[in-house]
Amino acid sequence: VQLQASGGGLVQGGGSLRLSCSAVGFTLNYYGIGWFRQAPGKEREAVACISKTGKVTSYEDSLKGRFSISRDMYTVYLQMDNLEPEDTAVYYCARGLMPPCTLTARDYNLWGQGTQVTVSS
Repeated sequence: VQLQASGGGLVQGGGSLRLSCSAVGFTLNYYGIGWFRQAPGKEREAVACISKTGKVTSYEDSLKGRFSISRDMYTVYLQMDNLEPEDTAVYYCARGLMPPCTLTARDYNLWGQGTQVTVSS
C-alpha cells in the first residue's frame, strides 16, 4: 500500500508544472488527498487538499490563485502555475483520515515518497 508522487522537475520562474499522485494497493477515490511540501531547512507545510468526491478543495492561503488541485478516479493532480523560486521543495501527497479533507499533516496516515520541484530565478 503506497502513494506515488511524480511530475516534479526543474523549471524557470514563471513556469508551470503538474504533479500527479497515484495509489498502489488501495482505491484512491475512497480518500481525501492532500499535498504538502518541505523546503530545505524548513518545516513541512500544507499546499492543498481535495475530498474523495472532488467537490471540496482547500488551499494554503498564500498559494491560492497559482495552485490548483483536481482528481479523477485514479490520480490526484496539483497544477502549479507562475512558479517562484520560493516554491522549491519536495512535494508529498498523502492519504487523509478526516473527511472531506484538511490542511493538517496529522490528519494523514499514508505518505508518498515525494517529488522534487526546483524553480530557478
